[in-house]
Amino acid sequence: MWKWMLAAFIFLPAIEIFGFSIVAERVGGMYTFLLTLLTSAIGVAMMRFEGRKAMEDAKLKMNTGMVPGSSMAEGLCIFLGGILLIVPGFVTDIVGFTMIFPLTRPLYRYLLLLWMKKNMKNGKIRIFRR
Repeated sequence: MWKWMLAAFIFLPAIEIFGFSIVAERVGGMYTFLLTLLTSAIGVAMMRFEGRKAMEDAKLKMNTGMVPGSSMAEGLCIFLGGILLIVPGFVTDIVGFTMIFPLTRPLYRYLLLLWMKKNMKNGKIRIFRR
């Protein structure tokens, strides 16, 4: 886990700087800055809209006595996608948009649920009930 985080902290900023330089070279520095602000604003708006829908779905499932597992996983994907959109950079924006966009979100939800099941079997994640 720490190796992945270290690699992300080293390589992700390098990739983002490379992306900024390519975009700035093509459209100019000011437009690159404005594009970064625009993607952050769109990301926050999408996160609020899609997050509200996911929370309403989870609330509806809980009120009918169902377990809101997939709805909560979707909410987590939306939250993580929104965080990635707020972080400046074009690579994180692409991943963030795909996490928030309803057509591509099931892939991330599936991977998240697979990861959770694997870690629950290994005993790394524990569920406590009241």
